[in-house]
Amino acid sequence: MAKGRQKRIGKIRAITVVLFLAFAVCGLFYPRSTARTFRPEAAEPSQTPARKRTQTRQQPQRTRFTEFSHSIRAHRQSCNSCHKFPTANWKRVRKGKEAFPDVTDYPQHASCINCHRQQFFGSGPRPAICTICHTNPGPRNSARHPFPNPREIFDLTAKGQRSFTEFDIYFPHEKHLELFGKNENYFEESPTERASGVMFVKARLTQDNEQSCAVCHQTYKPQGDADDEYFTKPPAKLGDAFWLKKGTFKTSPISHAQCFTCHNQEAGMLPAPNNCAACHRLEQIKPKPDFDQRFVQTMAIRDKITLATWRERDASGTFRHEFSSHAELSCSHCHNVSTMNTLDFRTKKVGINSCSGCHITETADDGGILNFEVDSRKANASFQCTKCHVVYGRLPIPDSHIKAISAMK
Repeated sequence: MAKGRQKRIGKIRAITVVLFLAFAVCGLFYPRSTARTFRPEAAEPSQTPARKRTQTRQQPQRTRFTEFSHSIRAHRQSCNSCHKFPTANWKRVRKGKEAFPDVTDYPQHASCINCHRQQFFGSGPRPAICTICHTNPGPRNSARHPFPNPREIFDLTAKGQRSFTEFDIYFPHEKHLELFGKNENYFEESPTERASGVMFVKARLTQDNEQSCAVCHQTYKPQGDADDEYFTKPPAKLGDAFWLKKGTFKTSPISHAQCFTCHNQEAGMLPAPNNCAACHRLEQIKPKPDFDQRFVQTMAIRDKITLATWRERDASGTFRHEFSSHAELSCSHCHNVSTMNTLDFRTKKVGINSCSGCHITETADDGGILNFEVDSRKANASFQCTKCHVVYGRLPIPDSHIKAISAMK
């Protein structure tokens, strides 16, 4: 009996070992088989682990390849590694006497194919990456979108209307004031300076010499003598509420045409026209502007220059240059042009003190709108300042505004 019992125990142990090995083998193969059939994107969000859900959402953004960005690390190369100056079509883009050597076409395929060979040849007959340049990619259609330069042509297209530049433009105003207009130089000396024979020369842009600013900056879509003052048709019961008016913004050059008048190959004035990076710098982080996209949609504003300019407003989002009292002021009343660095938003910001005398008075009874709105906020914490601001009016009142009122007293 003892031998029979030992045989049964041996058989049980052998069966246990076999079953254990069988389960172990199945465990090795099971994840592989499910990996071939399980699709996280087909599962309900609650059934998909958080990490998988994140990867599923991000993956289409990484592999879409329908937009080009210079800010991607791999794309931060020297400009001439992709863009050749001038491009072969520069005489066709601008006609006749208006034509000048320039970059007016997309780079050749060789600039992209070394890194994006898979996107070109491994994604079907109509690769998505081709839509960056081509309107309708295919073997029989080589038509391309207009290149972003010149902007006056590009902005009229569907792609141009929805595209905004990734670059800030470096333009040293102080080096161009004497070229575009006449400055008044005057001597300012203290008794100590006179005694020591030291005098400091300063440049002042006067009312008579505002033509230097007007070379590059004009009132955009002015109302002039027209009866309709609003940019788009306002609601019938608008009342005193804000609605964008014509003549609110000033233009800035959007083309190389003005720059290349001096900076061309014949003149030899540096920076040379083929030195793209001298002026074009990747956009810096800036403060949130006094701009509300939902508000713009309500107004049905689609003009690209208006939108691009309004997106840069980091002071009063409603300030209108064409308003009669504003138009009578010199540019230097609000803007310190000689110290303006277009790459530093702090040097371009207009201070609240520019509004003193008209909109800032000793008391609200004297007519100062800033006084009125500050008093209204103090009386009611939910009051929103709307005379000058679009979204800033919901923020706490800055110390600069309180100090400006105190200074008037």
